[in-house]
Amino acid sequence: MKLQDLAPAPGTNREARRIGRGHGSGWGKTAGKGHKGQNARSGGGVRPGFEGGQTRLARRIPKRGFTNIFATDYTTVNVSDLEKFVDGTVVDAELLKAAGIIKKENDGVKVLGNGELTKKLTVKAAAFSGSAKEKIEKAGGEAEVV
Repeated sequence: MKLQDLAPAPGTNREARRIGRGHGSGWGKTAGKGHKGQNARSGGGVRPGFEGGQTRLARRIPKRGFTNIFATDYTTVNVSDLEKFVDGTVVDAELLKAAGIIKKENDGVKVLGNGELTKKLTVKAAAFSGSAKEKIEKAGGEAEVV
């Protein structure tokens, strides 16, 4: 295939609608803008969210809750995700990232207890749930808080 052989998929490229070009076109006279009014004027129309002077929806709905800017945002990993590693491996955030289990670390990695673990691993993370720590130690591994 050469560059000159490339073509858009059939039906994707359409002719532009030529408005205001006579009543025979179906888009003549008012050119699809109706009769007068704010939207018919050049540069007319209203900003997004404007409801004609009525209080807009964003201001009518009550505010709920807040965002705690001091909260720690852990990236979570389940015990079942650690099953893919070989016995005796030291599992930390870098290894999890390299294995594709997590994308980014955020404020640290927290291991949760969903699933089963049969391999003896040394897991280094910022936090562990009670059941995760129990399952790692039951399998003969170690849970280290970094």
